[in-house]
Amino acid sequence: MINDDFCYQPPASDLEILFQDKDLLVVNKPSGLLTNPGKGEHLADCLLSRVQTQFSTALLVHRLDLSTSGLVVFALRRKAEAALKQQFAERIVKKTYLARVWQQPNPAAAEINVPLMADLTAPPRNKVCFEQGKSALTRYQCLTDADEHALVALFPVTGRAHQLRVHLQSIGHPILGDALYAHREALAAAPRLLLHAMVLELNQPYSGERLRFIAPPDVNAFALSDCPGADYLQLLTPLS
Repeated sequence: MINDDFCYQPPASDLEILFQDKDLLVVNKPSGLLTNPGKGEHLADCLLSRVQTQFSTALLVHRLDLSTSGLVVFALRRKAEAALKQQFAERIVKKTYLARVWQQPNPAAAEINVPLMADLTAPPRNKVCFEQGKSALTRYQCLTDADEHALVALFPVTGRAHQLRVHLQSIGHPILGDALYAHREALAAAPRLLLHAMVLELNQPYSGERLRFIAPPDVNAFALSDCPGADYLQLLTPLS
């Protein structure tokens, strides 16, 4: 859902294809681009429409929020679509996100297990609700401890709307640049939402081969000088 006063200005960047076989396509979505079209011609430009200009049979399997960047998977055949959606539903797909958050979470590694529901008084926001919310579980791990604002790996176990954003807000460490959930100082600390879908693992729909995809984040946006090169990838070890 998009607010009526929202001014959509999608980035003009080229489609970044990371993987393709006969069954699936993996692309790196830029921040600011809708995954699928909204209502109205002004919201027609989206990742799906751009993909379908090159791959007419492409089918959307899952979504990322408008402001979130990173990995998105498309099916190229109907049977592959059903198989991939089943993997998401059964939590066979494993995802790792990278985020910059307000200050340093303590403890540095933990899980956030609080239920979420739509905030009917302030759509499209969601909120914590222990009485009526649906179960939601996120594991996190701080990758730095010297920065004013932590670089955090996020491992969502469930897939509720805005789950990572609401969970981090709920523990007092909103994601920097989050226009929906960050307080004023955290919003002003970054020009965009610093949330990136960086790693995704799934099974090839027919061979069953385990595939792992990585979309490196914007080094400048995420201020990764404290993690030279791709060293931060070695730190991404999901909590068991």
